[in-house]
Amino acid sequence: MNADVLAIAVCGGHMQGLPLNAELTRLGGELLARTRTAPAYRLYALAGFSPRRPGLVRDAAGASIEVEIWTLPLANVGTFLAGVPAPLAIGTVELADGSLVKGFLCEAHAITGAQDITALGGWRAWLADS
Repeated sequence: MNADVLAIAVCGGHMQGLPLNAELTRLGGELLARTRTAPAYRLYALAGFSPRRPGLVRDAAGASIEVEIWTLPLANVGTFLAGVPAPLAIGTVELADGSLVKGFLCEAHAITGAQDITALGGWRAWLADS
């Protein structure tokens, strides 16, 4: 991968064709791959966001969750990060192949009262089901 870009795993509204994807594409983001996390995450439908957003939380008893890997020019990473609202954050996500990338995670306190949608395997499946 080019040293002038950062790979970022997205698992919700920033995925291709979803409402927040323009935040990536406007900043020069490009879709690199569609893949899954290691089987160590839980996915929640968070309350209080418009558009709706998921929260990905690391949990050894979790599952593998659908993600997309986007590249973003390093010069635009700060602008992107400035728009990430709490309780979401960018941290390190382990992928199914064992590699590590930066990606969206959720602060654990925010899952209180949120719907656990892990069994569906990803945000797109939950959107189709809801």
